[in-house]
Amino acid sequence: MICQKFCVVLLHWEFIYVITAFNLSYTITPWRFKLSCMPPNTTYEYFLLPAEVSKNTSSLNGHYDTAVEAKFNSSDIYFSNLSKTTFQCCFWSEQDINKNCTVSADNIEGKTFASTVNFLVIQQIGANWNIQCWMKGDLTLFICYMEPLFKNPFKTYNFKVHLLYILPEVLEDSPLVPQKSSFQIVQCNCSVHECCECLVPVPTTKLNNTLLMYLKISSGGIIFQSPLMSVHPINVVKPDPPVGLNMEITDDGNLKISWSSPPLVPFPLQYQVKYSENSTIIREADKIVSATSLLVDGVLPGASYKVQVRGKRLHGPGIWSDWTTPHTFTTQDVIYFPPKILTSVGSNVSFHCIYKNENKIVSSKKIVWWMNLAEKISQSQYNIVSDHISKVTFPNLNATKPRGKFTYDAVYCCNEHECHHRYAELYVIDVNIKISCETDGYLTKMTCRWSTNTIQSLVGSTLQLRYHRSSLYCSDIPSIHPISEPKDCHLQRDGFYECIFQPIFLLSGYTMWIRINHSLGSLDSPPTCVLPDSVVKPLPPSSVKAEITVNVGLLKISWEKPVFPENNLRYQIRYGLRGKEVQWKMSEVYDAKSKSASLAVPDLCAVYAVQVRCKRLDGLGYWSNWSNPAYTVVMDIKVPIRGPEFWRIINGDITKKERNVTLLWKPLMKNDSLCSVRRYVINHYTSRNGTWSEDVGNHTKFTFLWTEQAHTVTVLAINSIGASFANFNLTFSWPMSKVNIVQSLSAYPLNSSCVILSWILSPCDYSLMYFIVEWKNLNEDDEIKWLRIPSSFKKYYIHDHFIPIEKYQFSLYPIFMEGVGKPKIINSFTQDDIEKHKNDAGLYVIVPIIISSSILLLGTLLISHQRMKKLFWEDVPNPKNCSWAQGLNFQKRTDIL
Repeated sequence: MICQKFCVVLLHWEFIYVITAFNLSYTITPWRFKLSCMPPNTTYEYFLLPAEVSKNTSSLNGHYDTAVEAKFNSSDIYFSNLSKTTFQCCFWSEQDINKNCTVSADNIEGKTFASTVNFLVIQQIGANWNIQCWMKGDLTLFICYMEPLFKNPFKTYNFKVHLLYILPEVLEDSPLVPQKSSFQIVQCNCSVHECCECLVPVPTTKLNNTLLMYLKISSGGIIFQSPLMSVHPINVVKPDPPVGLNMEITDDGNLKISWSSPPLVPFPLQYQVKYSENSTIIREADKIVSATSLLVDGVLPGASYKVQVRGKRLHGPGIWSDWTTPHTFTTQDVIYFPPKILTSVGSNVSFHCIYKNENKIVSSKKIVWWMNLAEKISQSQYNIVSDHISKVTFPNLNATKPRGKFTYDAVYCCNEHECHHRYAELYVIDVNIKISCETDGYLTKMTCRWSTNTIQSLVGSTLQLRYHRSSLYCSDIPSIHPISEPKDCHLQRDGFYECIFQPIFLLSGYTMWIRINHSLGSLDSPPTCVLPDSVVKPLPPSSVKAEITVNVGLLKISWEKPVFPENNLRYQIRYGLRGKEVQWKMSEVYDAKSKSASLAVPDLCAVYAVQVRCKRLDGLGYWSNWSNPAYTVVMDIKVPIRGPEFWRIINGDITKKERNVTLLWKPLMKNDSLCSVRRYVINHYTSRNGTWSEDVGNHTKFTFLWTEQAHTVTVLAINSIGASFANFNLTFSWPMSKVNIVQSLSAYPLNSSCVILSWILSPCDYSLMYFIVEWKNLNEDDEIKWLRIPSSFKKYYIHDHFIPIEKYQFSLYPIFMEGVGKPKIINSFTQDDIEKHKNDAGLYVIVPIIISSSILLLGTLLISHQRMKKLFWEDVPNPKNCSWAQGLNFQKRTDIL
């Protein structure tokens, strides 16, 4: 009987001698494989199955487990005999075409042999494990996972698993396997159910290297040793599950299932999507795609979708990741697609909707549209897409007007007279953003600026300047180029964004636009094309100088042309009197070759501030900044126009021929002195002593002794250039001092600040040049005041501060070419016929008084009239409160008043 069983075992083993054991290694597959072990040279009657099981070895079920467990538990003596035995093991998988596997072990002499055994035999009488190995998704650990194929017959013994591995840099050409001593060992973590996990750290740099390893399994002294395994870790990567699983209704009315690839995956993935739809019609699908999204059409309102996704390497071997957590999405009773639209002013947009009411989809013919539930949209804008889909179109849209916190218009799809609370959102933004650019004067960079103050702010949006540079110049009609680059722009204090292009190509066309990015989409402002050479802001002119030219008397401005640009330039000059707030006057120079300009100014003796700026002569680009201001220096332009007017005071005894004469003159104004007076010089002319001069410095008073019968003096004003040409002469003559031509002199006070002086002359044979008027207060020791009056005048207004109760002396001196005549002197105001002379003074005094009196009288009459009306109506009863007054017309009385 034992012999018969032994023969059966020999038939099942089908030993075949082969060569080289460890030279052969099992290549780990991305799917599960099996490790099966059995002891060599052993009587296998204890491992044989019952006849009814062996006849149907393909039916590996619970009865088989029970049978095997019974066989192994039937004799403890058997396990004691196996305590020092090493089981022969082999790998195989369900995908193997040849259902045999190689069993190998070391013999007593240390030599290696191998034999081929039918896997059904091992599966029936040996120890079997399911194994799967993979590279973790974060590419840090290589994992092998073991679980028993059946209930472990050795569960009563201590169970340990070790994995021995080596990861050489490059596998040598020699077919020999490295020495066992060079293998590293890791202990696997095993649970109470003998499921084990072995972790091997793999550096990222060695993912493409060959990993060699084998397993040692021990239980109660029994050792199971696997054949050698080899694998490239990169070929068995098990990615992490996809992330960000999401579902939404697209703008086309489809259900979009989207997700993202897990991080750290070094190759593209393919994805398996399984979903189920639970609505009036139940649908299930299982699809494999290479994109990270999947569209499901025929979406209905009120439907529920359940989705899971997993991923695997797209090209080459790999392992499917775990499934994502199930994600559920339920559509609303009213579906809008798109649910939100972001668009720009002037565009046309459309909304679609499907309406479900009480588990019944409403016909598209019964759907009406409303805007903000306040305005019914015209049916001319409706369009029936299908039996259940309605469409509304909005043409040539205007910008949305914010209403409180709502920055959109709500579009409602309604079932005739009933509207659901859900709505679609319409955002319309004016994206007309102006971009202005400026190239610096050195032609090294271009600065572009733009502001968002003109557009409506949309929460969650970002703005970005994008541009495309053409090789040469700008097109006539700029357009948004499909290839563009972003430009970093920074917000400035003035609210503008500023972007700098550096370096620049002066003749290249830069087409720019502002892109508004939002979760709803992106909008682009109208593009503009800029040629850096056409937007140059030159450097301001340098070496600006300003001066009042000598002898000519013009304001001369000179400057130097900036180095860049090389184009012809025009210049603009502004000038004004220096002060805190300069009142600028402008002048332009269009001669590109000119570097100076001369301007007439009213005041030659003032300090002028001058600035110059420039711009291209062809009008392109910008004006430069104003240059630093240049200031004129006050200096003498010409000799003084004339000498000062002067008069004299004579002191001494009139009976004697010698008198002291004191000359008085008024300092010259700068317009007469052009522009300063350094000193005054007195020229004397007498018949006896001839001519001589005296320098009096900058004094305005000089005294000399008059001794001769005629003495002529002239006062000259001298500045840095020379002496005045036109000067006043005054001759003191004894004979002429007795010539009396003034018959009468009268003084009439008009008011405290004006006195009218009139006189009458008698004929004379002398040449009258002018008059000198003197006046002074006799009650005070004031100095004499005087004026020069033309000889043609017969009346003159003296403006001064006069006190009517004081006594004033007025003197009128006729001045002849031959000398000073006899004066007419009065010591008080003329009292007779004052009113006549006041009238002669002109109507300009009387007319304002008459007008003022008329206005005062008119105001008095108006005030009196209002008071009379008020007094009258206080006695008139209120018709509402007095029965007898009802029905009376009090308006007539008002008209009378």
